Amino acid sequence: MIVVTGATGNIGRPLVRALVGAGQQVTTVSRHAPTGAGTEAAIATSTSTSTVKAPLPDGVRHVVADLAEPAGLKPALAGAKALFLLLSGDLHATGANPADIIGVAEAAGVRRVVLLSTQGVSTRPFGATRVAMRALEDVLRGSGPEWAILRPGGFASNSLWWAESIRAQGVVAAPFGDIGVPIVDPADIAEVAAACLLDDQHTGGVYELTGPQVITPRGQAEAIAAALGSPVRFHDLTREEAKAAMSQSMPAELAEDTLTILGSPSPAELRISPDVERVLGRAPRPFADWAARHVDAFR
Repeated sequence: MIVVTGATGNIGRPLVRALVGAGQQVTTVSRHAPTGAGTEAAIATSTSTSTVKAPLPDGVRHVVADLAEPAGLKPALAGAKALFLLLSGDLHATGANPADIIGVAEAAGVRRVVLLSTQGVSTRPFGATRVAMRALEDVLRGSGPEWAILRPGGFASNSLWWAESIRAQGVVAAPFGDIGVPIVDPADIAEVAAACLLDDQHTGGVYELTGPQVITPRGQAEAIAAALGSPVRFHDLTREEAKAAMSQSMPAELAEDTLTILGSPSPAELRISPDVERVLGRAPRPFADWAARHVDAFR
């Protein structure tokens, strides 16, 4: 049995489908119950206005738990052979201690852990959130289970932040409109994660995951417009306006770090990584492919 945290998110949902398609028994963990799934209430969770539009596949067990309270994961981890560990935004904040999750997993007998880290661990190692993530990577390396580490760059799904303004006004509002990075499709991250969970050859691997091309926010808006078949106007936000908006859904220091990368990407952050193709045997999906698959979110 494989446990997937963050199971109702943009990576967790396709990862669960991939694992079920490979014949695996899956237990999913999230703070809130997905639509149509039975749940086991492991611990109390915080309230949220977010909703999940797609139920989990039939036969998937779901446990409601908060990773900020690692002891609450014990019901989910009972009998598990592997764990996909994705941290929610608050677990990146100063003072969080996600390393305890790895200890709980090891004590439960989990034999393999795949950690979703971040590209910034290698490209900008001295930011506060990256220092904490590198420390978590080191804890995993020194633990008993086999491990693999995924370090994606920016996600194509971050453009969902624009969905409401596109639906209401036909506008994308974002900073740094003409500065691009090779953002990655979460479905590609999920497929790489599935390979690392299932295949021994990836044990000890550290994979940097990017898309196949550099694309700017303005270029993303154009791709969404093409998928919609209707115009989308681009509006440049100041850095301060963008930070205020992002800080509503993530720690302020993480928003600051993210904006620093988006506004002045380093050569390493502009590099197209070969790792998606190395693992999956195909090129990563372009942003236009993601936009076409998710166009209904912008209608």
